[in-house]
Amino acid sequence: MPNHSLITPSIPWLKTRRACLAIAVLMSSIAGCIALNQVVGSLSLGWQITMLVLFALTFTWIALAFWGAICGFTVCLLRRDPLSLRKLDREAPSARQLVSRTAIVMPIYAEPPIPTFAGLEATCDSLLSYAIDSHQQGEAARPLSEHFEIFILSDTQDANTAELEAAHVAALQRRFAGKLAIHYRRRPNNEGRKAGNIADFCCRWGSDYDYMVVLDADSLMSGATLLRMVQRMQREPSLGLIQTVPIPVGQVTLFGRFIQFASALYSPMLAAGQSFWQGDTANYWGHNAIIRTRAFMDHAGLPLLSGQPPLGGEILSHDFVEAALLKRAGWQVILDTTITTAVARHDPYASASHNSFETMPSNLLDFAKRDRRWLQGNLQHLRLLSGAGLHPLSRMHFFYGAFAYLSSLVWLGLLVCTSVLASYHALGNGPGETLPAPLSLGLLSITLVMLLAPKLLGLLLACWQTPHAFGGRLRLVASTFLEMVFAALIAPLMMAWHSLFIINVLLGRSIEWQTQPRGERSLTWRETWLHTGWMTLSGLTWAGVMVAFSPSAFSWLTPAWLGLVIATPLVKYSSSGTWGGVVTGRLGLLKTPSSCLKPPLLEDYARLVSDSNPYPCDPATHAPFALSPPPAERSGEMHSQSFKQFVRRTLVSPPAASKEIT
Repeated sequence: MPNHSLITPSIPWLKTRRACLAIAVLMSSIAGCIALNQVVGSLSLGWQITMLVLFALTFTWIALAFWGAICGFTVCLLRRDPLSLRKLDREAPSARQLVSRTAIVMPIYAEPPIPTFAGLEATCDSLLSYAIDSHQQGEAARPLSEHFEIFILSDTQDANTAELEAAHVAALQRRFAGKLAIHYRRRPNNEGRKAGNIADFCCRWGSDYDYMVVLDADSLMSGATLLRMVQRMQREPSLGLIQTVPIPVGQVTLFGRFIQFASALYSPMLAAGQSFWQGDTANYWGHNAIIRTRAFMDHAGLPLLSGQPPLGGEILSHDFVEAALLKRAGWQVILDTTITTAVARHDPYASASHNSFETMPSNLLDFAKRDRRWLQGNLQHLRLLSGAGLHPLSRMHFFYGAFAYLSSLVWLGLLVCTSVLASYHALGNGPGETLPAPLSLGLLSITLVMLLAPKLLGLLLACWQTPHAFGGRLRLVASTFLEMVFAALIAPLMMAWHSLFIINVLLGRSIEWQTQPRGERSLTWRETWLHTGWMTLSGLTWAGVMVAFSPSAFSWLTPAWLGLVIATPLVKYSSSGTWGGVVTGRLGLLKTPSSCLKPPLLEDYARLVSDSNPYPCDPATHAPFALSPPPAERSGEMHSQSFKQFVRRTLVSPPAASKEIT
C-alpha cells in the first residue's frame, strides 16, 4: 500500500454554506420564539417557560427542514451538483474505466427468496448489460468478473428456510456461471445482526476487495449506478463512503403508493439540500451505498455500549455510527444525489438508467414497527454525543436521528399544554390565562407554511422539470394535495406511536430486531383495532373535551385530533391493495417516475419475479443444483473503535486509487 497522504477534493464554500444555514435557522427560531412570547406573555412564568421550550424545540426542527428544502430546491432548479456546484455530468459510465475489485454484498436473514434473489439477479443483469455496451464501443475491456463479485451473506437460522435459500442461490450461480461469481455463506448464528454479518465478511474476504457495495434484501441498483459509484471512488481516493438516494418502488397498497409518491417527489430535492450543507460529512443509511473496504475495516469496528438494552449493549442503528467513525478517521462520507437529480425533461438515459431503489412496509402498522426498531437504535446515539474525536456534524447526525422521534413527544407536550390552557381559560380560572387569537393564528399559519413549503417546492420543481414522470401536471398537482392531506392525517398517529415507543424505551423495555416484513399485506379489522383502538378513543375524548370547553380551540386543533379519531379506518383502508389500484389505476393519481418511465431494471425485476420457480432444481435429477463453495478466505480484522479516546493518523491511499485510470 503506497504511503502517501490523500488529496481531498475541495467542496467550495462549505463552511460558508453551513454558517448561512445555521444563521437562517437560528434567526427563524428566534423570531418564532419572540412571536410566541407575545402570545403567552399574559400567562404565569411557569407556563411561559414550558410553552417557549416546547415551541423552540419544535420550531427549530421545522426551520431546519424548511431551509434545507430551500437549499435543495435551488440546487435542483439550477441543475447543479450540490457538492461541487458544477453542472450535472450526464456522461454514460463505462466498464472500460475499471481498475479495482468490488464486492457486492447482500446480508439476508430469513428473507422471502423469490423477490430477494429476483432483485439481485436484475441488478446483476443490468451490470452485465453495461459491460457488453462497453465492449461494443470498440475498445477492449477486461471481463466484468475481474472487477465485481457477489456475496450473499445469510444469517438465516431456520434449517428449512436455509435449504430453500440455498436452492435459489445455487440456481442463480448456475445462470451466471462464467459471467459473474456469486458466493454464498451462511453463519451458524447471527451474532451482531447485520453489522456483525458484514464484519464477518470483512474479516474473511474484505482484504481482497477495494470496495464493497452494500445491498439490502429489497435493494435494486442499475449497472449505471454501480459503475458510476466505483469510478468515483477510483477518482477520489479520499472518499470512504458514497450513499445514494434509494427510492421506494413496487408498492400496491394505498399507503405504499402514498409513501412511494412522496419519496419520488420530495426525496431527491431534500437529499440535495442535505448534501449541499453536509458536504463530506454526510450519513450512511445502511444500504445502497459503496464503502472503501480497507477504511471500513480499519476504522468502523463497533464497540459494545456499557449497560443493558435498550440503551446499552450492541449498537443497533450501526450505519450512522459507521459513517461517523469513517469521518473521524479523515475519510470523506458523501451523499451522492447526482444520479437522481440528473433526471431531465429530454434525458431518457438519465431517468431510465441511473436507479437506486428499495421496497418498504406496505401498511402503517408494519411501518410503525420498523420505526420502533430504529427509534431504539437512534436513542442509543445520544450516548455517543460526547465521543472523542467526532466531527461536530457527526454529533449533529446523532442528535438529529434521535430527535426525529423525540420531536413527537415534544409535539405531544405542546398540544397537551395548549389544550389544558384553552380548557382552563374556558372554566373561568384566571382571566389572564388567555391566548391572543390574532397573533396565535398568525404564528400557527407561519408554522404551517414552513411545514408545507418543502412539499410545495417539490411540486413546483417537478411541474417545471419532469411533469411527464408523474403523469402530467394536472395529475401531479392533484396527487400532491391528496398526499398532503394523507400526511396530515397520519402525522398524529405517528406522534402517538413514537411517544409510546419512547416511553417504553425509557422504562427499559427492549425489543428484538427481526426481519422486516416484505411484500404486500392487507390488515384485518381485528389487528387494526388492536393497535389503533386506543388512538381512536383518545381522539374522541380529546375532541369532546375541546368542543365542550373551547370550540375555537376545537377548530384549530382539528388537524391533530381528527387523525386520531379516524385512526382505525385510516390504517385499515390504507393497507388495501384494491384502494391503491383505484387511486392509481382508475383515477391516474400517485404516479411516479418508476411507473411512468418504466426503467428496464424494474421491468426485468417484475419479469423475474413472475417467472421464478418456488423451488428451483435440476430438471434432469429433480434435485437442487449443487451449491458452489465460497472462495478461499484471507484473514483480516475489524478493529473495534473507542469513543473514549482517539488519535488521528495520516491516511494512506488504497491500491486501486494509486492506479492510472484510462
